[in-house]
Amino acid sequence: MQLPHGTVIALVDGKQFALFRNSGNEADPALAAMPAPDLDEHNRASGAGRDSSSANPTGHQIDEDAHAAAVTVWLNHQVTGQKIEKLVVVASPRTLGEMRRHYHKQLEAALVVELSKNLIGKSGPELLAALQDK
Repeated sequence: MQLPHGTVIALVDGKQFALFRNSGNEADPALAAMPAPDLDEHNRASGAGRDSSSANPTGHQIDEDAHAAAVTVWLNHQVTGQKIEKLVVVASPRTLGEMRRHYHKQLEAALVVELSKNLIGKSGPELLAALQDK
């Protein structure tokens, strides 16, 4: 998979959020860590009151859904504000499903690829290897 220069890679799970940017080029990508933003995760209702795989989501699930929604709101803002032009989202399967519910159309257009996998804590080379397999 080709990662254009400047592509932002967002790693997300139910609790954590990490960002990388391709500071290299498509032929020789190099991922540089970016600072993670402060998120507003007070929207605890994002997962409540909707059809779910479980009839009564637990507090833990609601917290994870609120985290996924907060990450997506931040990413939407970055894309619509033209701070992110190309985006790769790597998220645990449940988190990715919740994030997709909140994608803005412009974010969908900016997506290079999504990877349904938990890679939080992986280094740049490990992340690149996982993306090359995609």
